[in-house]
Amino acid sequence: MSKVLNIVYMGTPEFAVAPLDLLLKQGYHISAVVTSPDKPAGRGLKLCESPVKRYAIANGIPLLQPSNLKSPEFIEELKRIKPDLQIVVAFRMLPEVVWKLPPSGTFNLHASLLPQYRGAAPINWAIINGEKKTGVTTFFINENIDTGNIIMSEEVPILPDETAGELHDKLMNIGSEVVLKTVKSIEENNVKTVLQQSMISNIEIKPAPKIFRNHCRINWNNSADKVYDRIRGLSPYPSAYTELLSPQGNQYCLKIYKCEKEHTIHNLDAGSICTNCRTHLSIAVTDGFINLQEIQLQAKKKMTIAEFLCGFQIDSKWKAIIV
Repeated sequence: MSKVLNIVYMGTPEFAVAPLDLLLKQGYHISAVVTSPDKPAGRGLKLCESPVKRYAIANGIPLLQPSNLKSPEFIEELKRIKPDLQIVVAFRMLPEVVWKLPPSGTFNLHASLLPQYRGAAPINWAIINGEKKTGVTTFFINENIDTGNIIMSEEVPILPDETAGELHDKLMNIGSEVVLKTVKSIEENNVKTVLQQSMISNIEIKPAPKIFRNHCRINWNNSADKVYDRIRGLSPYPSAYTELLSPQGNQYCLKIYKCEKEHTIHNLDAGSICTNCRTHLSIAVTDGFINLQEIQLQAKKKMTIAEFLCGFQIDSKWKAIIV
């Protein structure tokens, strides 16, 4: 009878819950879950528990929430648990003393086809860059971010109108299956890895850095395809935005969650507004229009464009600001 793997699972957001749930349902022994400390959130700054923490508590899994992954107390606790294997999904960068601890190694699930889109936001950047495919990859962690030897990967098509939120859910479910397959291959001592360095000759490696506010601002001087891909690549979070300028010089910040692109020839300046003031509002780009469908005005709720126009007076004298 083969030894039961003693697994420590590390993750924080919703993306990390599905693989943990599948492993538990498949009968794997999760000795402990490691997740981020509770953080203040919302207007009241109440402490918010991570989705992984809530799942661990609901399923009676021992929980660790170290603020410092190098702290002697945390290291000693891991040594006491004696994990055979550690699994990391959407967590922080681990110090060497942690990822080297288990005899079977520490592997990570990444939401891209490595070596492409290493970094914090692979789902967003794949769509922003107009990719037609992406995927998930498991790899053994080493001293550099997302560069370890690849264990398994699975390619996933990106649909033409798919948002980051929709792709996130799809990759979360597919990634869960790949995590399970990876654990089984490690359990059976049947792992064959591929060096990432052997895959990167003569190809452009595209990064996936953390998304900041400057990445979210729409440049209306771009093509319809580029603007459309940026909007859906940031939807629903953190969301693309623009600023509308009234004839009186007032500015209004507008988040855009859903839109359509329209390729057509016109003689309008980029950022020009076209609207019937009731159900339709478009913003001109270099080779057509972006037709807004679902938006959110600052300090207001998310709404359809018809709902927005019902309570907000705007006409063709307005424009979207281009910086």
